[in-house]
Amino acid sequence: MCTKKFDNEKLTQSFEKIMAGNRQWSQEVQNDETGLFHELAKGQHPDLLWIGCSDSRVPANQITGTRPGDVFVHRNVANVCVHSDMNMLSVLDFAVNILKVKHIIVAGHYGCGGITAAMSKKQYGLLDNWLIHLKDVYEMHANELNAIADTHKREDRFVELNVVEQVASLCKTTIVQNAWKERDDLAVHGMVIQLETGELVDLNVTATKSDNRLKEFYAFE
Repeated sequence: MCTKKFDNEKLTQSFEKIMAGNRQWSQEVQNDETGLFHELAKGQHPDLLWIGCSDSRVPANQITGTRPGDVFVHRNVANVCVHSDMNMLSVLDFAVNILKVKHIIVAGHYGCGGITAAMSKKQYGLLDNWLIHLKDVYEMHANELNAIADTHKREDRFVELNVVEQVASLCKTTIVQNAWKERDDLAVHGMVIQLETGELVDLNVTATKSDNRLKEFYAFE
């Protein structure tokens, strides 16, 4: 148990709130009579890999109504899937080849701060290097996006197009392509979360072995 004390009273209070929450959670786990957590201690068998935004308002389990052990999660700013990101690729490889997940959901959300930042010309320091990936997506769809006069609606559409492109990026990886060679039960979905309602909006860009949207140029033998 952590006994470290901080000089700042408000900092101490906020930290204690975190620890109190853990104590409550731990008590619920210990009192659970379903046997769920005893089984989870032996290993995990999730069907879903969730690649979402780091935003605190979009927790995977609550949004999908699932229990601990049901969702394998990777999150970063604006749910970007970059081919050089070894963190994301390691998660993807483990989920697909070891855990044998059946569904991968790329989940963006309306009101995404990363999207808003990428649309501006401001500098944000180190974050600018990450935002370049989003700016690349905007440039790919600049004609459509620039034609939307309402800034809020343009941001919403940018959120959607970003998800579409990240689904495509996953399908270009050898991890997903090789998995499709071996099995039929893997689908990559693109969805957007409506913060006000908690609804997952399906963008209808699901890719499977039999119905993938991979351009021939990116296909590996």
